[in-house]
Amino acid sequence: MADQTELVTTLQGWCRGEGLDEAHALLVIVPEDTDISEVEDALQTVKCLGRVRVRGRTFNSKLSSLMVLCECRECLTAAHVPAEVKSSRGLERWPIVTMSETPSSATQFSQKLLNLLKTEGKTIEDLHTVFPQPNCPTSPTESILRAVADLLDKTRPQHEGGSYRRLRLFSGVLPTPAGEEQLEHWLEQARLMIEESNSSDKEKRRRLMESLKGPALEIVKTVRATAPDISAEECLDALESAFGTAESGDDLYFAFRLMQQEPGEKISDFLRRLEHSLVKVVQRGGLPASCADKARLEQLLRGAVNSDLMLLHLRLRERKMEPPSFLELLKEIRMEEEYENLKREIKELKSMVSAVVIKPAQTSADQVPVNGSHHCEKPHDSESMALQKQVTRLQHKFEKRTVEPGSLASVSKVEASKPASFPKEAPKNAEQHFCYRCGEDGHFVAKCRNRENQAKVIRKLIHALRSVNGNWLCKMARPRSFDPVP
Repeated sequence: MADQTELVTTLQGWCRGEGLDEAHALLVIVPEDTDISEVEDALQTVKCLGRVRVRGRTFNSKLSSLMVLCECRECLTAAHVPAEVKSSRGLERWPIVTMSETPSSATQFSQKLLNLLKTEGKTIEDLHTVFPQPNCPTSPTESILRAVADLLDKTRPQHEGGSYRRLRLFSGVLPTPAGEEQLEHWLEQARLMIEESNSSDKEKRRRLMESLKGPALEIVKTVRATAPDISAEECLDALESAFGTAESGDDLYFAFRLMQQEPGEKISDFLRRLEHSLVKVVQRGGLPASCADKARLEQLLRGAVNSDLMLLHLRLRERKMEPPSFLELLKEIRMEEEYENLKREIKELKSMVSAVVIKPAQTSADQVPVNGSHHCEKPHDSESMALQKQVTRLQHKFEKRTVEPGSLASVSKVEASKPASFPKEAPKNAEQHFCYRCGEDGHFVAKCRNRENQAKVIRKLIHALRSVNGNWLCKMARPRSFDPVP
């Protein structure tokens, strides 16, 4: 078959010679012994051509066939005209050539250029080196895009071989030598490097090889000898199979179900241990990832034997059907632990207040002269300053931590109550019963809606402390002054 371009050129010249409209002309390639009526009958079967008449024919030596020029009533389009037509006998297929298939000048030039390069044994890439692209873009947008592309091309090689945090050494020798990482920690760092790095797989493999030595390096070399194109992830899997634990996913899941909170261990630390073990179980296929949240919560409730009260406050047993994620659960537990620490500090403050009341009374009873009026007026500045700092710090923590109204009211009542050691001697005036938020009388923190007045609260606390100390000193000194001399 001759080149399609040559046939289109022949049709174009033939139409000019016969005076035919190129939009209504076509060329059919038929055998040499084909009659004109057969050609017209065959083309009549194509509905988009309309009525067809033969206007000329000639013999083509290259094709060893007749080229028949035909004129159609309808205007021809490449989308509707078939590439071939069946003969009237239905035994052969005749190619059809139309002017609508005429390639553009750019297509002709590309075809000629490709033929020339093929003859010379060259490629398009060779032309780019001989004729570099000009640096004069046609628009600002093209200029920006070209500049960004050039920048990426220049920075990518530097990124591949640039500075990076190298992995620590791993040899697989037990016990782990000094300066090397254990397998578990090393695998975590290596997987993180592979996931976060934008380098090629070859560069990732090179970084892994740099951090290996001894038996671990021999394992990777053996695997690469079998599969030279092995990926970095497959190298890590091979190292884990060679030096990691031989426990299956079911064994790890069974060990996970036996984990319990150790004595003195915080529940947040126990949750982190559970998560570390659960990740291994999921990686080994011992548990589907979709069931991880439920298994974590169930084992936390089962294994936290020393934190039943905290779990009760968090209402975790009622949330088994919709368990929280690891981060949500850890956040809730840490907030509850902080609240427990805050209550513990409040108890320490209460004991501190009691100690401040008792200590001056004891010292005054042994060392103070009979006339105690002067000491009734002297404040204990060091204890007051310590109390002031404690109150300030606890109030800041109360602002950050939202507590239930009942618990806040109970805390306020405990702090404002009388010392336990001296229930009868404590004053009962209304000045000692005030709000620890605004400093006003008649209500407590739980029902306070006023603006916070920290300075007023501290002044009232110090005043109450002085009055308690003064009354106690006076009572201790007054009986001594009237004791009869034996």
